[in-house]
Amino acid sequence: MIAGELKDPRIGFATVTQVDLSPDLRHGRVRVSVLGDEESQRETLEGLSSAVGYVRYEISRRLRLRRAPELVFVLDQGAAEGQKIETLLQKLKKEH
Repeated sequence: MIAGELKDPRIGFATVTQVDLSPDLRHGRVRVSVLGDEESQRETLEGLSSAVGYVRYEISRRLRLRRAPELVFVLDQGAAEGQKIETLLQKLKKEH
């Protein structure tokens, strides 16, 4: 839905990496990984936040839910942190 249906030009290349739901299924935190610099990541999060109503509507319609969870999009830094660690490990390996 994010990649193909949202037409907001602020939304760059974003990948949903994880969704955390509260036990009562009323709140959800959607972690997204965004390619690009900090500015493009910030713009993508703004675009996703402005489209949250459409996303909730489509989730409730497609899954036939009476009530869709309140969603919050947050940036997932896991991929970037993993890349930093990999770079450091490669550097250490070359030094030895």
